Amino acid sequence: MDAPWAHKPVLAGPLTTLRPYLDEDLPHVLEALTDPEVVRLTGSAHSSRDLPRHDEQTIRRWYTSLATREDRLDLMVVDNTTGTWVGEVVLNDWDPGNESCNFRILIGPRGRDRGLGTEATRLLLDHAFTHLPLHRIALGVYAFNPRALRVYEKAGFVVEGREREALRFDDARVDQVIMSVLRPEWLGHRRSPGRS
Repeated sequence: MDAPWAHKPVLAGPLTTLRPYLDEDLPHVLEALTDPEVVRLTGSAHSSRDLPRHDEQTIRRWYTSLATREDRLDLMVVDNTTGTWVGEVVLNDWDPGNESCNFRILIGPRGRDRGLGTEATRLLLDHAFTHLPLHRIALGVYAFNPRALRVYEKAGFVVEGREREALRFDDARVDQVIMSVLRPEWLGHRRSPGRS
């Protein structure tokens, strides 16, 4: 029988579908990886003047390899309205002994401000706590990203602390907020009548 992380599901909601990578996603991935807001919010560079350059073949090889990984889950976020890639959600840094992993999400310029990231986060958490051997999912988010902080709080993540001045960007020092959600909290959050 396959390891639980080897299964790469397709998860569908009203706004988004989460699915494994397809080669048709590559142009949208490359666009997002060089988007100035994505670069800033992910801490991918130390200056807004230094946008990263990406080799198309290296990026293609990386995304293609994700289908065979048994230690992480990477799903592409597809906008149901247009059928195109708008981002990705990832569970990585799996620690089987502690039943924990890291969560990250990237929403590119085509998917912002429409609730797609909120739905994608919830879909992945629901899958993770229902089908994977997890007790804790953690993340780090830079303090200059209040939109992401709101999404994570709505999904049930709780602030645990801060890594002070963890990122230097455009000569400013930015804290990283550490958050997590535990399986019992997710269960309670999922059952709450006011879940929005």
